[in-house]
Amino acid sequence: MSHIAELQKGDSLTNVQLDPVSRIDLIKYAGASGDFNPIHTIDKEAENAGLPGIIAHGMWTMGNLAKLFTPYIEEGFIQEYTIRFRGMVFIDDVITLKATLLNNDSSVMEFNVAAVNQHQKEVVKGVVKFQRYDSME
Repeated sequence: MSHIAELQKGDSLTNVQLDPVSRIDLIKYAGASGDFNPIHTIDKEAENAGLPGIIAHGMWTMGNLAKLFTPYIEEGFIQEYTIRFRGMVFIDDVITLKATLLNNDSSVMEFNVAAVNQHQKEVVKGVVKFQRYDSME
């Protein structure tokens, strides 16, 4: 599919598989976001909080979901983004990003989106509304 507007209800965007989550990913995200909660970067602090190890920032996972729409940046933009955090992401998890079209009846395309770990467990689930430029002219 070369243009997002050509998608039909039930079609999916090409899945994006992220590299395994690394400590450096989370350290860089902490610096960029200003979220220095040590459960995201320091093993002992995560363990003291009752976690089995450091966990990724939920917003790191949510932000990565937007990568699904990067190939279509010349065709439109994410107008609205609603998600629910459903599980934790740990170091070395392999996350796959998915989007399926729910509605293409107007200028705003609505997609179900999800981030799924290597165990096929959804860690983030939500809806993206993608506004096409061609309908704004």
